[in-house]
Amino acid sequence: MKIYNTLSKRKEEFVPLEEGKVKMYVCGPTVYNFIHIGNARPMIAFDTVRRYFEYKGYEVNFVSNFTDVDDKIIKKAIEEGVTADEISKRYIAECKKDMEAMNVKPATKNPLATEEICGMVDMISTLIEKGYAYEKNGTVYYRTRKFEGYGKLSHKNLDDLRSGGRSLLVTGEDEKEDPLDFVLWKPKKEGEPAWESPWSEGRPGWHIECSEMSKKYLGEQIDIHAGGEDLIFPHHENEIAQSEAANGKEFAKYWMHNGFLNIDNKKMSKSLGNFFTVREIGEKYDLQILRFFMLSAHYRSPLNFSAELMEAAKNSLERIITAADNLKFLISNASEEKMAESEKELFEKSAEYVDAFERAMDDDFNTADAIAAIFDLVKYINTTADGTRSKEYLESLLDRLCLLTDVLGIIVTKEAEMLDSEIEEMIEKRQAARKERNFALADQIRDELLAKGIILEDTREGVKWKKA
Repeated sequence: MKIYNTLSKRKEEFVPLEEGKVKMYVCGPTVYNFIHIGNARPMIAFDTVRRYFEYKGYEVNFVSNFTDVDDKIIKKAIEEGVTADEISKRYIAECKKDMEAMNVKPATKNPLATEEICGMVDMISTLIEKGYAYEKNGTVYYRTRKFEGYGKLSHKNLDDLRSGGRSLLVTGEDEKEDPLDFVLWKPKKEGEPAWESPWSEGRPGWHIECSEMSKKYLGEQIDIHAGGEDLIFPHHENEIAQSEAANGKEFAKYWMHNGFLNIDNKKMSKSLGNFFTVREIGEKYDLQILRFFMLSAHYRSPLNFSAELMEAAKNSLERIITAADNLKFLISNASEEKMAESEKELFEKSAEYVDAFERAMDDDFNTADAIAAIFDLVKYINTTADGTRSKEYLESLLDRLCLLTDVLGIIVTKEAEMLDSEIEEMIEKRQAARKERNFALADQIRDELLAKGIILEDTREGVKWKKA
């Protein structure tokens, strides 16, 4: 299995720190509002990475944090006249609802920044003791130039770097020893939540959060650290500087970053009116479609979101679901239980699509090619599965299809829906009318069912139905 490592800028063979286990940390959202579809991409991409590791037999310790103390959270709390804690708790709950709808597996641990302040204070104290940090009037800064490897992730020259990303402006900003030094701890402002520390009553800088939470729940060294491409600098660069200076060892072996998401070929922005939350998309589409759309491109590639592309994803996903539904219908009507020898040969041949799927996923989690392999399997299913096949053959094909789609987190088989007695009775009456060649009545019943949102399909194997 090869992973593209942002640190080395090349694909590397994955070798875990501990055989059979993967320690993986993914930067989570700042919870001040509903998550947007830009947040959804890393959630879906790295959930799929996790699922594939588990498919390959690894035990995955998957940690993803919630940043629940931040300037944006405080601003939102002031606007609503409530506490920052109330805002963060509200949107953590909403985020988890959206993640469940996207079939993102719960993390092994979702640490909250506000619950890990003591550990952050300890790590900052260690950095001060080692000479990597210093305090000025209650603010603690990191000496960027003291860390010799600074810039190795973003591949930038230290002298060319400028503080970017999130604003780090705090009181005493002009007291930095060097303009490139960044904040580890900042004193409280009026109305802000604050915690005690040896330097001032205040709160941690953003970057120290992940360094401490990763260390606490995964150890001083981890296999994979992942997040959006926008986090490479300064956030992940600063995490490396903090963690490796404090712990005296390499922080993460592999760094994975997903590409940017554009809306109609433009950067997503509230000012442009092209900003969409996952909740808003969920009002128009099943979020399984959003997940399928996100996985239709390689995670490192830029991805363009549009209504047309979502419709295309919807139609593509429907092809897979229809193949699964057809298999379930055939299974329910199959007369033979066991596979014939000819069917065993057919089923063995379908293994080539599993091999193609695994080759794609082994090549830096290429979900686009993995989906192509699934479509090849769907085509094979559609050409070899019919009413003459045994139940075992049909069930084996369905299991194989579900095995691969489950790795991608795509649900293609849902619990059988129960028709109420009135609709069941109408279908039976229509069948009786057809037998009596009373086609006018049969058509009338079909139209009445369609008005109730039930679509009927007459096949050689019997009547199939689905919701409109």
